[in-house]
Amino acid sequence: MTRSVYVTGIDRGDGRQVVELGIMELLTRQTGRVGVYRPLLHDGPDRLFELLKARYRLDQDPSTAFGMEYQEASAILAEKGTDELVSQLVDRYHRAARAYEVMLVLGTDYAATSLPDELALNARLANELGAVVIPVVGGTRQTAESVRAETRNAYRAYESLGCEVVAMVVNRVAAEDRETIAERLAARLPVPCYVLPDDKSLAAPTVAQITRELGGEVLLGDEAGLARDALDFVFGGAHLPNFLNALTPGCLVVTPGDRSDLVVGALAAHTSGTPPIAGVLLTLNERPAPHILTMAARLAPGTPVVSVAGNSFPTAAELFSLQSRLNSATPRKLETALGLFERHVATGELRDLLSVARSERVTPMMFEHELLEQARSERRRVVLPEGTEERVLRAADVVLRRGVCDLTLLGDTQAVRKKAADLGVDISGAEIVDPAVSPLRERFAEYYAKARAHKGMTVELANDVVTDVNYFGTLMVQEGLADGMVSGSVHSTAATIRPAFEIIKTRPDAAIVSSVFFMCLADKVLVYGDCAVNPDPDAEQLADIAVQSAATAAAFGVEPRIAMLSYSTGTSGSGADVDKVRKATEIVRARHPELLIEGPIQYDAAVDADVAATKLPDSEVAGRATVLIFPDLNTGNNTYKAVQRSAGAVAVGPVLQGLRKPVNDLSRGALVQDIVTTVAITAIQAQAQSRPQAR
Repeated sequence: MTRSVYVTGIDRGDGRQVVELGIMELLTRQTGRVGVYRPLLHDGPDRLFELLKARYRLDQDPSTAFGMEYQEASAILAEKGTDELVSQLVDRYHRAARAYEVMLVLGTDYAATSLPDELALNARLANELGAVVIPVVGGTRQTAESVRAETRNAYRAYESLGCEVVAMVVNRVAAEDRETIAERLAARLPVPCYVLPDDKSLAAPTVAQITRELGGEVLLGDEAGLARDALDFVFGGAHLPNFLNALTPGCLVVTPGDRSDLVVGALAAHTSGTPPIAGVLLTLNERPAPHILTMAARLAPGTPVVSVAGNSFPTAAELFSLQSRLNSATPRKLETALGLFERHVATGELRDLLSVARSERVTPMMFEHELLEQARSERRRVVLPEGTEERVLRAADVVLRRGVCDLTLLGDTQAVRKKAADLGVDISGAEIVDPAVSPLRERFAEYYAKARAHKGMTVELANDVVTDVNYFGTLMVQEGLADGMVSGSVHSTAATIRPAFEIIKTRPDAAIVSSVFFMCLADKVLVYGDCAVNPDPDAEQLADIAVQSAATAAAFGVEPRIAMLSYSTGTSGSGADVDKVRKATEIVRARHPELLIEGPIQYDAAVDADVAATKLPDSEVAGRATVLIFPDLNTGNNTYKAVQRSAGAVAVGPVLQGLRKPVNDLSRGALVQDIVTTVAITAIQAQAQSRPQAR
């Protein structure tokens, strides 16, 4: 029977989307077959379903995700009663649920529905669906005592109606009250209660939303600028010095269009980062002269300047009534919401309460979720040398919002902050270090000169070398000021890993540095090695790559079954290339008898059970291999790219292995999500290497 989780509320304005998104995140970590059902829908598209479908790659037909519109429900209720309404909604749920292991059910929203006693209707539906229930209580503008009372009453209401309430969530409480509310509810409720503070940025409209709602015209600005959140509104009317003192980070400046001095002043403040603003909204349908707009475009490229027809007072009234909602067009808000949920909800405890059995299938998204959760479990610091690169800054924003790890960004401090402000990303939680002026420069130069003295390195020369961001970042890792490094989005592989070879060097138990790719197929994860570093390893090196790759696989939850690949399977072929693979297999078996390994073996026999049954029927690995070791770089690199492109696999890597401390290289075509994933992997490697058995 399909397991279902029913998220409901007691009134509108509880910010329940944050909880629904967080629970969807938990469910998709356990199984790749999650469906969504909203019993009652307002007229128009369901933005949350569209968001969930896009983000979690749901294959669900939208027509199966909804019961009926509220208007139809009201008519059925009036004509035939509650039993008939519930019966139809339950029937439609079961038609959808057949295709899924778990269903996330989104309760009614209490927003102008004209339905009597919505709480009782939600409870009845949850019971009829056999769903566990998570009620959400909103705490906006309430005292701590009223929030506690309302939460207890909500629990009693759903429990008295026969619901299996597994947890309560209180959302949008004042940050200063969060701990007190959580402590007192923990003593008063028989189920866990998770308390989330209000986050101003989640309700803040974006500049694009403001432009759309007010019918504005974009005079300047790009897509990134329009995506910025308007965290505050500052209305321009004062003289410039007083006006500049009133600016706040992330504010939208609202001023009559004929105040060119305020427009230029606000954009200059943004450029200097004191403070970065969301944009400028011009009222009265007035526009600055063309030469002022030209100056503005050069002063703060990408920062939006928008013109609206109304005067300042009615514009202000409209602005203060706007609130953002989570949707696929606001990706930063999604990461903020998930970060908020994961910081304040005991996700492991809640996952167990939901009793969702983990699927044997491992989808790419499940694997990526697992990486983020594992990285978050023991916080580490990762240094990103390419601190002014757009993709790196966007990835840093995601990492910080999700609480994956701590970050250090390298680069000119002002340049990094300005670039982040122009992109509208929040890196306030990261440390920024400029190698050229850092007090660490002298210390690192002395260390590097001593380490490379045998190569003729002097302190004077080293003083220049260590200002290179990759050398500086590597030295931070070596000296324990960071736990790992990720670079390569704009640097070559050689520029990224050469400092690691010189400074960090290989572990005592590793003969060479090698790499693996995690190949995320539709239903499983395979580990490919080595596809990025060693051109033509000999038998000893190939054996070392196999052992390291097995250890890496195990560290990331992939049970290692090693296939040593060749163009021949078993004893059917001969020649130098096959003999190398055969010898490497024998070395691994002799040194690590605990490892499951087969070789030489062809790729099809390694992964296809039917082929394996013919070629190697008694093998514990054939047909079930998870770690595939290629005989040389030419074969490995081409194979991983062929599988990636032809099978639609997600290739995560290369992940370097064998170094004393983790340094990882990015593809220069890496996407933002690739960088986020590689940062998480690096943090996990640092966790593993900090444990005694990893030394």
